[in-house]
Amino acid sequence: MNLRNGNKVQGLLRAADGSSYLRPFIMITSLFLLWGFAHGLLDVLDKHFQNTLHVSKAESGFVQFSLYIGYLVMAYPAGLFMKRYGYKKGIILGLSLFALGAFLFFPAVKLDLIIHAKLALFVSFLIALFIIACGLACLETAANPYTTVLGPSCGAARRINIAQSFNGLGWILGPLMGGFFIFGAEQTGNADKFDSLLKPYMLVGSIVVFVAIIFAFTRLPAIQEENVEGIEADAPTRELLKHPSFVLAVIAQFLYVAAQTGVNSFFINYVTETLSGVRATIAGMMEHLGYFGQVFMPKNAEQAASLILALGGMGCFWIGRLFGAYLMKFVRPQRLLAVYAVINVCLTAIVVMRLGWISVIALFSTYFFMSLMFPTIFALGLRNLGPLTKKAASFLVMAVAGGAFCPPLMGAVGDHFGMSVAFIIPLCCFVFIAYYAMSRKKTLDENVNQPVLNHH
Repeated sequence: MNLRNGNKVQGLLRAADGSSYLRPFIMITSLFLLWGFAHGLLDVLDKHFQNTLHVSKAESGFVQFSLYIGYLVMAYPAGLFMKRYGYKKGIILGLSLFALGAFLFFPAVKLDLIIHAKLALFVSFLIALFIIACGLACLETAANPYTTVLGPSCGAARRINIAQSFNGLGWILGPLMGGFFIFGAEQTGNADKFDSLLKPYMLVGSIVVFVAIIFAFTRLPAIQEENVEGIEADAPTRELLKHPSFVLAVIAQFLYVAAQTGVNSFFINYVTETLSGVRATIAGMMEHLGYFGQVFMPKNAEQAASLILALGGMGCFWIGRLFGAYLMKFVRPQRLLAVYAVINVCLTAIVVMRLGWISVIALFSTYFFMSLMFPTIFALGLRNLGPLTKKAASFLVMAVAGGAFCPPLMGAVGDHFGMSVAFIIPLCCFVFIAYYAMSRKKTLDENVNQPVLNHH
């Protein structure tokens, strides 16, 4: 990085008094990586439980339901907790719950040695995922708005997109490692078909505990949002209803996460149903990747599809977040969001048509254009809410519960009409996001330097 670019990055992370927010920003960004990995790993579990417990696509959708319903339950209490105790304690609470849920996979796996009831085993995994979700809800309620205020207000959307790019990296590592540990291990002859879940979740739990200890002994700067609209310091939650742009943002966020989770949940199903010989095709590609190709050589169609998800879909997602954060230097966030949403409507329509590799390429290309949707909707939704920012952030995180309802619905459609037809549901979600972005484009002051969040 040259000096000029370095100064730009430093300027993006400087307080009004000139002090640097770089260190706390790096620490907060690590949280984005952690919960991205947790979500990416989850996308492998849908197909795993279909194979091992012989549940239907609709039933496997409850894997995502159990995680995302935790956001609905925990996000608002997390917002109240942080309003009283601050961001740091909220982060530590979230990390503690995250680690607890990960470690609960151990008794859940060992339960298979005692009982062999499909429902009891499935529910034990869902409870562990729900507790992980409660922790992630705390982390997202704290980290997303905190990144927007760690520097000049005009750079809020860029900062959250930069931080979310590491979330995209976690989404790559999740299915990559999940495919390696979970689908790969199924071919080794393990006595317990659920033992493959232990290694990734015990590793995640240990890392989360380590990060929590670091946060406990680190001082984070206390920041307060400027109240430019004269909102009362103790304004009731219902005051948010007077901000229609915020209400629309919550709906758009709900539908975005519904679309993303639906695509994630049934990516592997779609690829294995649409392409014949996918394992041989991906194996041929991996032969040219040296040691990496040898380690991750697919042993079955599901692992091959998880590699397409990790390297194709999540790779596009990660690159898209980095590129989106750069583009926002020149293009207004609401305009970029509108363009990306319209493109995804077109790409998802190609997925519905089920055109073989053309549709699979369109499917993983949607990740590039989904990449900036969550952070951009989040930043636009919090614009100028002053004392209501923490409460508003909790509702935008609660909107992540959209991911709880889409997978069971898509699974039910897929069971009856085929997986390609089920992708009409995320297509409709992208249509609304395009509408939201276009409506914001018309109502916002057309000034690229207008603050997304005011800060002092």
